[in-house]
Amino acid sequence: MNVFDFDNTLYHGESAVDLALYMIKTNKRIIKYLPSIFINLIKYKLCMVEKKKMVIAINDFLKNALRDKEELFSAVEGFWQKNSCKLDKNMLKKIKKDDVIITAGPDFLINGIHELLNTENIICSRIDADKMKVKYLNFGSNKVRRFKAVYGNTPIKRFYTDSFNDKALMDISDEVYIVKKGRLKRIK
Repeated sequence: MNVFDFDNTLYHGESAVDLALYMIKTNKRIIKYLPSIFINLIKYKLCMVEKKKMVIAINDFLKNALRDKEELFSAVEGFWQKNSCKLDKNMLKKIKKDDVIITAGPDFLINGIHELLNTENIICSRIDADKMKVKYLNFGSNKVRRFKAVYGNTPIKRFYTDSFNDKALMDISDEVYIVKKGRLKRIK
């Protein structure tokens, strides 16, 4: 089994950040959250993000920046119509039916394009859209916990990611590839 991260691996960019920027057209309240979004993105890139603080920031954004779940789901549809071109076609071709995509990205966003991902095996963060609240943040060591809950001790032959935030998954994979702009570098 091969496992693929999503952002900056299968998708060129950070899809949740891109969604927030896309939504500014119809919801100017999001502008207030841009500094927080970019500070957290920098911390993420530097592997300095704390899960608890990330959940608090996401919940604050969901409850205070967005009007309701209908706004969210409507935006996701328009977002993917515009941004599906940022999916890496060559990386998507590597995905087989039994492979897994595992991402910190929210379920409502990934579900918007699941038919383009070549597998039904997708593990992502879960958001309660009715309460506009994080149910499960699939980040860092939580990715391994969730993977093992779903697939048990199934070995990971190859793991593709852009980030050392995925070290926990790297540790349980036979081979690890860092993906940078579609180029692969084996590091394990």
